[in-house]
Amino acid sequence: MFYVYILQSNKNQSLYIGYTSDLKERLKEHNQGLNFSTKRYLPWSIIYYEACIEKTDAKRREEYLKTTQGGRLIRRRIKNYFYKSKNLTNQKFTTG
Repeated sequence: MFYVYILQSNKNQSLYIGYTSDLKERLKEHNQGLNFSTKRYLPWSIIYYEACIEKTDAKRREEYLKTTQGGRLIRRRIKNYFYKSKNLTNQKFTTG
C-alpha cells in the first residue's frame, strides 16, 4: 500500500502533503528533522491520510492535493478538524 498524507505542524499549524509506502516511518523521519522542507516546523502530526494500491495513483493524488483546487477539496473534506482546532482559514502548505 502507498499512502498520501497530510501533516500539520504543531509549531505554526502549516500543512505538508506527501506520499509514502511506510506511514509510521515517514512521520518519524519528519519529526527527526530528516526532511529539509519540514525540519524547521517540528513537531508534526498526521491529520489525514488515504491509501492507494498503486504508487503512481498515490503520487498523482499527492500532486493534485498540492494544487489550489486540491487544497480547497481537502479543506472541505476535513472541515470539522479545522473547525475544532480553530485553524479553518489560517493554515498554509509547506512544499517539498
